[in-house]
Amino acid sequence: MNVRIRGIYTTALTRRFLAADHDVVAASDPIRERFDADLGTDPHDVTVETTDDRQGVGVAGVPDAVSRALDPLDVTRDTFAWDSPAPRDAVFDARVTEALGSGAVCDLGDAEGFLPFGSVDAHVDVGDDVRVQVVESAAPWIDRRPVLDGSIRARAGPATLVRGESGVTVDTDDDEAGRELAGMTDLLGIEPPDGWGLVWSDAATEADMGALKTALERATERAETLEAVLDGAVAQPRRLAAPAATTWVWFGREARFALDTDRRAVTATMPGHHRVKAGSDEASRAVDFVEALGSHDGDDFDFGAVTDTFGPAVGDSVRLDHGKPDGRRIVLGRAEVTGRDADGTLTLRREMTAGGSYDALGVARAAGDVAITKVREGRWWYPTVYRDADGDRKGTYVNVCTPVECFPDAVRYVDLHVDVVKGPDGEVRRVDDDELDAAVDAGQVSETLAAQARSVATSLEGAI
Repeated sequence: MNVRIRGIYTTALTRRFLAADHDVVAASDPIRERFDADLGTDPHDVTVETTDDRQGVGVAGVPDAVSRALDPLDVTRDTFAWDSPAPRDAVFDARVTEALGSGAVCDLGDAEGFLPFGSVDAHVDVGDDVRVQVVESAAPWIDRRPVLDGSIRARAGPATLVRGESGVTVDTDDDEAGRELAGMTDLLGIEPPDGWGLVWSDAATEADMGALKTALERATERAETLEAVLDGAVAQPRRLAAPAATTWVWFGREARFALDTDRRAVTATMPGHHRVKAGSDEASRAVDFVEALGSHDGDDFDFGAVTDTFGPAVGDSVRLDHGKPDGRRIVLGRAEVTGRDADGTLTLRREMTAGGSYDALGVARAAGDVAITKVREGRWWYPTVYRDADGDRKGTYVNVCTPVECFPDAVRYVDLHVDVVKGPDGEVRRVDDDELDAAVDAGQVSETLAAQARSVATSLEGAI
């Protein structure tokens, strides 16, 4: 299997894929320098790219290849993977449900997508049916819909066939190389389906004839598959075809440090390399600078130095990103950092709004209530104490989760369902074991991770 890898996890994942006897292709110059391996230029079967928020990777490509790629990406027990209901290149019959300023929200059946008005020829309005293709899938933990387009394309590495177009186009700034490639295309001996035009990417100008032929053959096969399902009127929201699959992989704190070990086997790597890089673009650049200087002695992750430099600091505001095992992210709100202890524990304060009750505590939420949460980097749980306007304790809720990460803008983890609560009368109860069992049965939480969650909950029962 040919794998193309991009982003902050590239070195570590290149090592893991090579160790699994896969071929890494289209590698960057730094990666070529670090590995004593044949990193070719053949078309890729699957792409592994770091997400924009650096929390994980998107895996896209041939469905079978995407499935096979998940084993090298299953780094530790706090690694999660979710299949996208709207994978890149999938074609849907969609219905417009809402018109926004720059585009339309579309019902795809099992998901929603966003169609920019400039990506479709005809005017669309609420209630209209339209045939669309996913050009950009979206991770389930990100508050963004997949991006859609009104045109249909069949992609395969450097070759893209566009329905309704004709001829050969080369997307490059090198006019001479573009003309040469366009002229050589006939020599490949492959005719795209009628009504489909060919667009070569800039990378095609440096590929050999064998790679170009393979890419065009794959694009032609995908175009023929799509053409077979595109006849007929647009119907109710449904997926017509999915020539490629997309799976999203989220790395927890343990996974990031395990990937450090993979990277360190190849090149100089500071403790917490991926953990720091995942925090912000500024932090990522600082890691590169420190490693370039060689000034990263020691084996321990220096949370204090990282937090002092990049935050969060006392007075900052952070989101509480409450991940769920099914891939969703629930933002519990924003909290003010009111303190930091010597052990790295952050104290977070939230002012609560009136209405409803506190989950599992059975206590009404009133105006003036305050939630005080203490989070420590790397810990499998965190407590929140709820107090009323007079400072009296209304209850304590201890959340069991994957190891907490305190990034400059957010505290992040994945909730493991089972929790321990202490009511206003001092009674300690363990709750939601059934939800954890259901998540295991659904394949959302591994048995290993569930055993850890239950062990943590048992320890907390006797401690709070």
